[in-house]
Amino acid sequence: MLVAGNWKMFKGPSETAAFLDAFEPPTEVEVVVCPPFTSLAAAVGRGIPVYAQNVHWASEGAFTGEVSAPMLLELGVQGAIVGHSERRQYFGETDETVGMRTEHALEAGLRVIACVGESEHERERGETQDVLRRQVGVLNAHENLVVAYEPVWAIGTGKTATPEIAQEAHAFIKSLLDVPVLYGGSVKPENAEPLLAQGHVDGALVGGASLEVESFTAICETATRRFRS
Repeated sequence: MLVAGNWKMFKGPSETAAFLDAFEPPTEVEVVVCPPFTSLAAAVGRGIPVYAQNVHWASEGAFTGEVSAPMLLELGVQGAIVGHSERRQYFGETDETVGMRTEHALEAGLRVIACVGESEHERERGETQDVLRRQVGVLNAHENLVVAYEPVWAIGTGKTATPEIAQEAHAFIKSLLDVPVLYGGSVKPENAEPLLAQGHVDGALVGGASLEVESFTAICETATRRFRS
């Protein structure tokens, strides 16, 4: 069971340090935080694994604004999110570049949370499985790879996939690729219990609810109960 907090473009170094000083991660489930690039150094070494929110597919080069896996590893970062829906929507991320980033990061020794998911229009047109098949198709099973199913219609909208929708999507992803699958999409303390109770849900990628110690702790405690059951 893995719970990852994606802080997106929130929390500078001082806020990051204050959060991690106040946060007590559970011991029975794995918890990681994914701060912005400028806060990675402030997060490393505070008793919890740290992931970046993106990583480039080259080790070095003329790629202004990007960060490589060796740079992250030198800093003490252990993993990275790749292919988040916001990267796809706003910054031109494609299935091909997601595959390249993922492959490079894994080869370099990072762990990866690779994100997949359909838009609301794709779901309404009955294309969910086609979209997931295409997105998962650029990935290869690896011991350090985790997939996060994040239906785009449930990212930052307040909407959440029902536990049944999550279970069905996760089962389909696992039929394509034998890796753990997290659920991501407006996960909150009040809906974490039924989502994490699903047999094919192996944890959560948490956005806004990971920004406050109390709410993130509550989700982690729910994951711990699920792990014990």
